[in-house]
Amino acid sequence: MDRNDKLLLVQQAAQMVRRNVGKVIVGKEEVVDLLTVALLCEGHVLFEDVPGIGKTTLAKTLSRSLGCSFQRIQFTPDLLPSDITGITFYNQKKGEFEFRPGPLLAQIVLADEINRATPRTQSALLEAMEERQVTIERETMVLPRPFMVIATQNPVELEGTFPLPEAQLDRFFIRLRLNYPDKQEERQILQRFKEEQPLQDLQAVLSADALLEMQGLIRKVYISAGLEGYIVDIVQATRHHDGIELGVSPRGSLALYRASQAYAAVHGRTFVLPDDIKKLAPHILSHRMIATNQLRLHGHIMENILEEIVHSIAVPVE
Repeated sequence: MDRNDKLLLVQQAAQMVRRNVGKVIVGKEEVVDLLTVALLCEGHVLFEDVPGIGKTTLAKTLSRSLGCSFQRIQFTPDLLPSDITGITFYNQKKGEFEFRPGPLLAQIVLADEINRATPRTQSALLEAMEERQVTIERETMVLPRPFMVIATQNPVELEGTFPLPEAQLDRFFIRLRLNYPDKQEERQILQRFKEEQPLQDLQAVLSADALLEMQGLIRKVYISAGLEGYIVDIVQATRHHDGIELGVSPRGSLALYRASQAYAAVHGRTFVLPDDIKKLAPHILSHRMIATNQLRLHGHIMENILEEIVHSIAVPVE
């Protein structure tokens, strides 16, 4: 099987995941595709949205579809780092020390209301997200693969929260919003959940091993030199924009590069288009920038600023 045929398997797998998630989640196909892109790029996801719109259900449905282990952590101000990484305790019956793993040692971890935890606990998550490992009492434990953190935070309720520092925001591969369903979708939700919970009978459609293989395949997607320059121009523009205090880091440019490869593969292509980069840039880059105080006072959100930057840069013609 040649490279092109193997890449087509990525599209087929993405379609299976989309259909399976669609048995539980009404609509939101584009969000599911972007979640799949993050999975293929071994990235983490930050959901910024109001409570009650299905973030937890979506995370559970995704883990069920992949046959991956799943754990949910409810972040609170009294949560300690050991509560999420695990502890070593003395077993009096056996007369020896034992390790009790925390919920972080799963393949898909839902960090619910992550901004309610103290910075100390947030930083314990940092090593796991970046290094794919945790250190407990000077011993390092490698996390299972695939490994993804899906974090949520409420953008409205700020009392009793600890805003994520820029260093941790930069480690989230993509930021997404589910948004409210429209009238037709909400009617479908009522019909689907009125008698049973469809999540209970959901079966896996893709194995973890198959996903790991596809994570290597997406790096074979062709991206031209012109589009590489296009990505660099967008990132450089964020660092010289009058309304941006802190621009996108090199980690952000690499994330956009990888995401465009995965997005192309998910849609059945072996090459990246300029529209892929335009589509992904707000989701991949906006949370990696800090606007000036003047723009924040005028209500300019980073997605709007980024879209202005993207549209101001000429698309390469080859």
